[in-house]
Amino acid sequence: PLARPWLYESWRRLKWPLVESATGAVDICHSTAGIPAPSNAPHVVTLHDVAFLRRPDRLTRQGVRVLTNAVERSRSAAAVTCPSTVVYDDLVAAGFPADQVHVVPWGVDAVDVRADDISAVRDLYGLPSEFVLAVATLEPRKNLRRLIEAHQPLTDVPPLVVAGPPGWGDVADDLQALSQHVVFLGHVRGDHLRALYAAANVLAYPSEEEGFGLPVLEAMAAGTPVVTSRGTATEEVAGGAAELVDPFDVDSIGHGITSALNNAEQLRAEGLDRAQECTWARSASAMMAVYQVVKEHNA
Repeated sequence: PLARPWLYESWRRLKWPLVESATGAVDICHSTAGIPAPSNAPHVVTLHDVAFLRRPDRLTRQGVRVLTNAVERSRSAAAVTCPSTVVYDDLVAAGFPADQVHVVPWGVDAVDVRADDISAVRDLYGLPSEFVLAVATLEPRKNLRRLIEAHQPLTDVPPLVVAGPPGWGDVADDLQALSQHVVFLGHVRGDHLRALYAAANVLAYPSEEEGFGLPVLEAMAAGTPVVTSRGTATEEVAGGAAELVDPFDVDSIGHGITSALNNAEQLRAEGLDRAQECTWARSASAMMAVYQVVKEHNA
């Protein structure tokens, strides 16, 4: 056995070991992490986000190198799947044939968080009774600096709580220095995160760009109103059930937070409906349709 980083490097450099060496013969090989695995079977590759092709400055040099290699190797796949039309458009613009790429949106599980779970998480993290939640790795494209600047001057608005691990560069230090009125929780494990969503008054997720934006659906499934970016994949994910803002306009973000707080009940109901549409069963059905196309094409 090889540790994951070494396995990926071995796949990239040596095209070894074949998937079949561990599984035996397979009908289709699906690489779900964007790193194509070597196989003799028809290949499906999932590319979750390729915004770095347009904005390489939004990723580390190592990340650009690895992901560029993954994209180039994916060109020979029988099919490429992606989670949104934004990524689809990026891939077609990068030269992938339109009929090679298939949109398979992600899903979200139904959320059942008990009041005791919410109380326990409040106590564990020392959270106020009301708060605006941001869930994001601390990196440039998550737009946390503008979010903090938008939140600071708002009156009669709950404090801002940010859940997410440090990303890359000095973004985390810059954000910590920007405001003493923000609570940074760092990495939050899954069951705690579900309770955080349910406890929050609003999720603020004004990313500059995303391949999908799963926190939008996760918050909606928890019954939490969502503020997210217009003109990005998160608008597509929200499906008309979120307060949309211009991610490059601090005033727009601030207005969106205030509006979401004032229209919380409507957004909560619309968000729950949207989350119920976006099931993993729907995602699985869409993926099975891709497998069927690949199987028929390679029969």
